[in-house]
Amino acid sequence: MELRRIGELEVSEVGLGCNNFGTRIDQEATDEVFRACLDSGINFFDTADVYGSGASEEMLGQAMKGHRDQVVIATKFGLRDIDPGLTGGSAEWVRRSVDRSLRRLDTDWIDLFQIHTPDEQVDELETLQALNDLVVAGKVREIGCSNYDADRLDSAADISTRESLAPYRTVQNRYSVLYREPEAEVFDVCESHGVGFLPFFPLESGLLTGKVNADGPTPGTRLAEWPQDRLDLFLTERNLRAVQRLSEWLHDRDQSLLDLAFSWLLSRPHIPSVIAGATSASQVFANSRAAGWQLSENDLNEIDDIVSSANG
Repeated sequence: MELRRIGELEVSEVGLGCNNFGTRIDQEATDEVFRACLDSGINFFDTADVYGSGASEEMLGQAMKGHRDQVVIATKFGLRDIDPGLTGGSAEWVRRSVDRSLRRLDTDWIDLFQIHTPDEQVDELETLQALNDLVVAGKVREIGCSNYDADRLDSAADISTRESLAPYRTVQNRYSVLYREPEAEVFDVCESHGVGFLPFFPLESGLLTGKVNADGPTPGTRLAEWPQDRLDLFLTERNLRAVQRLSEWLHDRDQSLLDLAFSWLLSRPHIPSVIAGATSASQVFANSRAAGWQLSENDLNEIDDIVSSANG
């Protein structure tokens, strides 16, 4: 497993999304998944205070006891129900959030602390100053953001430079071989300011695992648990066409959709790690193996052509 950098952090190129902890799996299964990550070289774990209403952080904290120095922990704040008069990016809420996450994780520091979504009611400077204070205090090593568009990300980078504040080292937005919107503008900002891009929904919530077809998702998968209106975001005719054509392209290459999804993302610029969830050790091992395929330039061009052809 190769390591890549996020500021001063060294993270595995495959990370584990921890939103299943406390929702789809219990502590025993969480411990099994965590051990499988360590066995496969995965050291990067991404959670949030809203995952399982805090249970994800608590269960990750339990699982990593005795291994804290071996892992890089990222969590997010800003979406939980908050006190009247406070919003997710306010300085007071930043301070409360980090202390609550530290307590749930049972750790003295968080490696990457990310605001989960922009707070339109708070000036970005206030949020960045509060996050900078956490870095200075040693509670947080690096900071990041999520769901930021190009203008907001660019503005935040300029503020950090002007005010000599800790910068956002990462932005976490939706991106996959099927969903390319960040390429239009956000990647340019990442290039200009040295921001790492962490893709969420890298497997399009299971669509790129091979467990979904025109009849719908396989029972027991994440997609199968979602309401129809959310399914419709992923199970579009265009996406299903693309998956079918990519599957045909993969047939003679002895590779899977999962292999393609990970390896394609890791071939893109600015991406330090591909974060995906898992509910079992076998899924962890499959994810870690998927990063091993080195796509050629010709492969990448053919994949682009296939995905583009599905638009019509």
